[in-house]
Amino acid sequence: MPLMSNELRARTLVAIIGIPVALFAAFQGGWPFAALIAVVAALAAREFYNLVADGAGQPFGWLGIAAAILLVALAGRQPSFPLWADQAFVVLLLLGLASFAVAVFDRKVEGAFQSAASTVSGALYTGGTLSFAVFMRSLPDIQGTVPARPAEGFVLVLFPLLVTWAGDTAAYFAGKRFGRRRLAPHVSPGKTVEGAIAGLVGSVGVGFAMGPFLQSLDNFPVTPTVAALMGLCLGIAGQLGDLAESRLKREAGVKDSGRLLPGHGGMLDRFDALFFTIPLAYGLIVLNGLLP
Repeated sequence: MPLMSNELRARTLVAIIGIPVALFAAFQGGWPFAALIAVVAALAAREFYNLVADGAGQPFGWLGIAAAILLVALAGRQPSFPLWADQAFVVLLLLGLASFAVAVFDRKVEGAFQSAASTVSGALYTGGTLSFAVFMRSLPDIQGTVPARPAEGFVLVLFPLLVTWAGDTAAYFAGKRFGRRRLAPHVSPGKTVEGAIAGLVGSVGVGFAMGPFLQSLDNFPVTPTVAALMGLCLGIAGQLGDLAESRLKREAGVKDSGRLLPGHGGMLDRFDALFFTIPLAYGLIVLNGLLP
């Protein structure tokens, strides 16, 4: 029996290549990080629109992908959520109006409102959510009360990434080894209760382990106990994100969202949990910083 399956071997190879690139860009911050996020958002948006089109919608992918990139580019230009929010609202509003206008004059489109709604949803689901990684990376510099050390923003970004990946990995191996009871068979038959519990344990454990690093930050410090609680919240959100993407694939009648990443499927398959956990992590960190 081979020590490593072909799927696991492909997953490992993608991780060996992809993780250092992601970490380097996150450590650099600024436009290199925003550019990487924009590429991921564009590829994920393309897969989203393909899934919706294969199901029961006719989104305008060319408009949505451009909007997803623009949302991240605006975050890179001004990495402050309060300032970005006004601009993002205008982008999404114009995207909805433009999509609706195109749908009205396109005879091939049967539902103008559904097409416009799915186009806006795809840009928000990908570029909108991933923009919070840029905000989190710049949070100590933008909203910090003392001069930020270079690694502070990097540690904040690393927190949801490691918590999410730990939960996903623990759920995968525990589900393969001990999984018996299905978690949500109508959405994803492969997910098990045992895997979900193991995933939460992994997320909480990594959250607690990162506590000392987070507590040492000059801006937005987080104690190990609070980091563990955040890990639990992120673990739940990550599994919900995974199930949400599984629902999209099930409605489209496909196994993977794409074939871009061997062993992982597409960008949506790899980042589905992060679409939920990254915005939530930003909110929890900011909220913790506001508490006495």
